[in-house]
Amino acid sequence: MGVAKCVLAGVIALSVGAMAAHVSAQTAADWPSKPVRFIVPFPPGGSVDPLARLTGARLNVALSQQFVIDNRTGGSGSIGTALGAKSGPDGYTFIIVFDTHAVNPALIPNLPYDTMKDLTNIMLVGTAPMVLTTNPAKPFKSFEDVVKLAKAKPATLTFGSVGSGSLGHLAMMLVQQQAGIKMIHIPYKGGGPATTDAIGGQIDFAVTSVAVPGAHIRAGRLRAVVSTGEKRSHVVPDTPTLIESGLPGLSAQAWWGWVAPAGLPAPLLNRFHGELVKAYGQPELRKQLTEQFGMDLVVSTPQAMNQFLSAEITRWSKVVKENGIRAD
Repeated sequence: MGVAKCVLAGVIALSVGAMAAHVSAQTAADWPSKPVRFIVPFPPGGSVDPLARLTGARLNVALSQQFVIDNRTGGSGSIGTALGAKSGPDGYTFIIVFDTHAVNPALIPNLPYDTMKDLTNIMLVGTAPMVLTTNPAKPFKSFEDVVKLAKAKPATLTFGSVGSGSLGHLAMMLVQQQAGIKMIHIPYKGGGPATTDAIGGQIDFAVTSVAVPGAHIRAGRLRAVVSTGEKRSHVVPDTPTLIESGLPGLSAQAWWGWVAPAGLPAPLLNRFHGELVKAYGQPELRKQLTEQFGMDLVVSTPQAMNQFLSAEITRWSKVVKENGIRAD
């Protein structure tokens, strides 16, 4: 190819690139011009579904467009996430993910998507500690009581989580390793059933996001023994953390985030991210998330979400592999 043709090809490439950028920016300015789908990889109830609905309701008002909730459950959130990953990056499909999103790469063989490559990370909305709860009639007023009895009677105390490989399960694996104890894990399909059995005394403990048992703790049906946050939760301010209870450096937090199919154009990414920032900046919604979810709001940048997720995948993959944990 001659010099003239090379120059011409370069000019054409630049023109096409500029045109694509212009079209993308124009599309972002007009977005949304039709209903937007929010894929929720978990069933109604819990925390993921209502967070998506609360967010969609705010955006509906702000943007005069429908935000449709599409519950695609199963596989610890991987089924709905896989569907989202295969959708087009046109700004009309977004996925809300939970802490299992960082565990699934190690937990699920042949995961049908690459968590870091096949999705665009948009925002870490917030985090919340988990809490270990028990029936008040049981003899556990502190974490020290748990350790003492677990050592006296190894592999007899039971704890329920939302499933094998869930963050609660993995956190309790670390607790047992650091405290030198052995307990029996009982997997459940959700935090609600585990909490119900803890109230009824069928299991010794339930480990769930702090928002799940909050009302039961306030009503005296459950006692919060210890929390997994780096600091005490405003939901259970009198409950010490694992760090305070003699397990330095041990913390584990539930979290919620937004992702989209890979290749989402930067103008659309920035537009959606900006609308989320506005929504989560509303005092009423902030109050709901703080009180209803026990959430510490983060409202991160896409870059910070990338860094956070990468670190979580690395951390929990190690725990899954070292303990030979498999999905239910």
